[in-house]
Amino acid sequence: MAVIVAVEGPSAAGKTTWCRATSEQFVAEYTPTGEEPDGFDPAEQATFWAQVNAQRWTQALTLEAATGVAVCDSDPLKLHYSWCLAAVRSAPVSRFEHELAAVRQMFAQRRLGFPDAVLLSIPDAQQLVRQRNGDRTRRRGHFDLHARLAEPLVEWYAALDRLDPGRVVDGFPSELDIATLAPPRPNRHDRELLEGLLDELPTL
Repeated sequence: MAVIVAVEGPSAAGKTTWCRATSEQFVAEYTPTGEEPDGFDPAEQATFWAQVNAQRWTQALTLEAATGVAVCDSDPLKLHYSWCLAAVRSAPVSRFEHELAAVRQMFAQRRLGFPDAVLLSIPDAQQLVRQRNGDRTRRRGHFDLHARLAEPLVEWYAALDRLDPGRVVDGFPSELDIATLAPPRPNRHDRELLEGLLDELPTL
């Protein structure tokens, strides 16, 4: 059984630590280069991030083909990020709308899709701070903002799990047992599921 598994949670939730401990190979989280769009042109920004995420999706497909399992440090779809920013009023809703348009195009081209399973861990605020302070390898300059995204992140994946039960797993297991996960999605590029998710989410 070949699957793509996304490991999700707020900053300092332990995503990368779990991936390193569990998988010999995994699709790493995007590393900023300093060349990212500044948001002046929201359409350009949306296209940039859709292409970044499509590249990570391609990496996942390649790893899945080679090993049978592709573990991804954060969901390659990543559309939840701009939705969560809008939900906490840290970015305009228009940013999400532009990114949604770009994602719809990527779905139509089969260059992005839903992972087969999402492992979601949402530690409480105090635990996130402890884990942030205990990790000297990363600066986490936007930690406070990302911690605020925990609540809408729960809403996003709760909505997905209501529409497609069993796809979201609560917490990071001690080891990854593929046999316990839901079977691979019959259509990872399901545009009806994408539109249904948007309808299921709270109004921004």
